Amino acid sequence: MMSHHHAPATDDAIGVPHPHDPLTGPEIATARAILDAAGLLGESVRVPMLLPDEPTREEMASWRPGSPIDRRVDVTLLDTATGHATDVIVSLTRGEVLSAEKLPTDAPPYGQPQYLFEEYERAERIAKASPEWRAAMTRRGLEEHIELAFCAPLAPGYTGRDDEVGRRVIRSLTFLRYDEHDSPWAHPVEGLIVHIDLTADAVIRVEDIGDVPVPAGHGNYYPEVQGEARTTLKPIEITQPDGPSFQVSGSLVEWENWAMRVSFNAREGLVLHDVTFDGRSVLSRASVPEMVVPYGDTAPGRFWISYFDAGEYLLGKNANHLELGCDCLGVIRYLDGYVADDHGHPVRIPNVICMHEEDYGILWKHTNLEGRADVRRSRRFVVSYFSTIGNYDYGFYWHFYLDGSIEVEAKATGIVFVGAGEPGVPQKHATELAPGVFAPVHQHLFCARLDVAIDGEQNRLVEIDAQRIPMGPDNPFGNAFTWSETPLRTEVEAQREADSAVARTWEVQSTSRTNAVGRPTSYHLIPEPTALLMADPASSVAARATFATKHLWATRYEKGEIWPGGRYPNAHQGGSGLPEYTAGNRSIDGEDLVLWHTFGLTHFPRPEDWPIMPVDYAGFWFKPYGFLDQNPAMDVPESSQAHGGAASSAGAGCCGGGEACTCGH
Repeated sequence: MMSHHHAPATDDAIGVPHPHDPLTGPEIATARAILDAAGLLGESVRVPMLLPDEPTREEMASWRPGSPIDRRVDVTLLDTATGHATDVIVSLTRGEVLSAEKLPTDAPPYGQPQYLFEEYERAERIAKASPEWRAAMTRRGLEEHIELAFCAPLAPGYTGRDDEVGRRVIRSLTFLRYDEHDSPWAHPVEGLIVHIDLTADAVIRVEDIGDVPVPAGHGNYYPEVQGEARTTLKPIEITQPDGPSFQVSGSLVEWENWAMRVSFNAREGLVLHDVTFDGRSVLSRASVPEMVVPYGDTAPGRFWISYFDAGEYLLGKNANHLELGCDCLGVIRYLDGYVADDHGHPVRIPNVICMHEEDYGILWKHTNLEGRADVRRSRRFVVSYFSTIGNYDYGFYWHFYLDGSIEVEAKATGIVFVGAGEPGVPQKHATELAPGVFAPVHQHLFCARLDVAIDGEQNRLVEIDAQRIPMGPDNPFGNAFTWSETPLRTEVEAQREADSAVARTWEVQSTSRTNAVGRPTSYHLIPEPTALLMADPASSVAARATFATKHLWATRYEKGEIWPGGRYPNAHQGGSGLPEYTAGNRSIDGEDLVLWHTFGLTHFPRPEDWPIMPVDYAGFWFKPYGFLDQNPAMDVPESSQAHGGAASSAGAGCCGGGEACTCGH
């Protein structure tokens, strides 16, 4: 929740040859100039969010390479003096404002624009200037730490309190720093909460509850504090002497049978368009547009915490500048990203997207009766980015495999959010990581949006379950089992939960193409075990993050329906996003179909997560199931290191070089 300083945008204007190319720095600058010329950028007006307004299905259907298309930008404006917010659509092509709509932020169901980086600094300034906060610090004997204290700016959730509803609120929790390089997260001042009205530049109230001592142990993870690094790990070198196997031309990326458009925006971060395998459509658009981090602690400083890291803070705007050898290994191709700063000026995030190949073990293998072993090694193409939201860091990885499979993986790392308690005294909703340092139970629930296009836009959705057969005439020996196929024909029918007990998957079928055995070509969405939202269905967070109460949603495509928790989840009382999108219970049978999949982590923190958390993984697979007529990787050659290649051991080859070896090493 803190400001990141990226390099200012300096590159020259470049052409935009494809409608799904990401926004460039010059385009963002042009959008700002149009807004300014229209009189929409007063001295107190800021830009919480600036995104591409993507072309409609109709525009894409009529577009041809080289022909013009209307490039548009979707901008949220906030007048920081009044709190009034406006949604604006700007046409870069025509040089004009197409629409401007005032947001009803002070009327139910409320909802505030995303936070500005400058508001984080302003919130700390307001908190530290508060006589009540200073008095609380003094009462606790912490007055000497006031200057170095860190007042973390945190999204408020929705509590319905009369003095907060309809106002632009941010909450501030206090953490001590014992020197300017000290990690503050280890030193929470428990029970000190400052509630701030950002528009009024004023404290609403200060809560000062309890007198738990501030934990003194450091939480620093820097090598100069942790001590000398081990020397036992030998180098691993990843080389591709002939270069990588993928090609990049603008936003078009091609690797083996895969092709896709790679894009980036300030909210979703990485977005993939027009994903095809062997020239056949698989996905029109794919991203992880939202995640929620609800906490399960009843303490005054935490019961309201349920961060929407995309919708409140903007994952893309907080994305990392990636570095070779640190974030990615091998022969890497990076893409820069462009976002707008608080004033609408373009900012370049260098190397924001990383693309590379990885060896992935065995692709397929068989040793025949004579002892001949045929082996092919797997590799995958990886497209990824990382974002830092305050104390946590999230990586988003899209893995593409030679067999037509896609794996989506989220990585959670960084520093767990902690409170303080009496050392050695168990807490019901938090685990003790270090003396007096308690990390509350919480979840990281991501929502992937897959605009599917299995051999075209018209698809069907079917739930596949393994099914037992009772012993009897149909199963005389009791060993038999089969599967069931349940069509999900409407948006309400498609609100489903995963069930690993029956190996549940969801099949997306083409309505226009069949495979060699006469079945519709299809892909399976294969979930991994994930607990859904643990909060009570009557809770505020369940109303605000309803998407996280089901593993699967499906909707009929509608432009603008992108945000699982709504466009403005900040301080929203709930009901937006997927509940709103599915309220009409439209037919999805043979329609232009969008899948929404909840996946993630339920985190009971452990001492091994301190002072910095090893990566935890969550994800799912999207695999071809009759999309292809046979294994598409039969033509993959042997590894260049097989049969006495440069890196093989003693020239043994893949089958080990025994007497029965007939593989010609």
